[in-house]
Amino acid sequence: MFDVASSLQRIKSTLPEGVELIAVSKFHPNEYLEIAYQQGQRVFGESHVQELTAKAKTLPTDIQWHFIGHLQTNKVKYIAPFITMIGAVDSLRLLHEINKQALKNNRVIEVLLELHIAEEETKYGFRLDECRQMLEEGEWREMKGIHIAGLMMMASNTDNEEQIRQEMMIAADFFDEVKEKFFANDPQFRERSWGMSDDYPIAIACRSTMVRVGTAIFGERIY
Repeated sequence: MFDVASSLQRIKSTLPEGVELIAVSKFHPNEYLEIAYQQGQRVFGESHVQELTAKAKTLPTDIQWHFIGHLQTNKVKYIAPFITMIGAVDSLRLLHEINKQALKNNRVIEVLLELHIAEEETKYGFRLDECRQMLEEGEWREMKGIHIAGLMMMASNTDNEEQIRQEMMIAADFFDEVKEKFFANDPQFRERSWGMSDDYPIAIACRSTMVRVGTAIFGERIY
């Protein structure tokens, strides 16, 4: 059995103050999450609605669940009652649906806007100009069931650390731009979510406030 406790503590020891760890627990069994929970971890990331809802029903109620994968609009209703943050909003349509389902549940759900900076076409997210335009048009300001808490992105899947660094710095600079222009009076717009098991040290150097680490904590996934 993988030593989750030691791995988690090792990762946490490398994180500076102000950087939150999302333990990416998708495809890992409840017993692994329970070990991490016993070590004080409360924030877990999942990317499959069915798996997430099953875990949420059986694991401690003070866990903060982050949905970190591509989310289909027709699945939002299943997680809206309990999700803490939806970390990959890639369209205005999805934002509208999250708002609708949050209001039905008398909740305000925190969201991150996903940026498409990597060169791979398989990645989701807003291109920078699309994100600027969406924020300029301002429909989001009328949505009382959501709160935009920051930005997220996934760097290219490459061994080229300089490319990863460049992409993350584009995201960091873009965060500063939209913070100043649209969220200057909102202290809760503060999250910069980039960095995973392989590249989170680079992400921290690129001003990330939220890293998503799975394999380095839980080992290889159990499909």
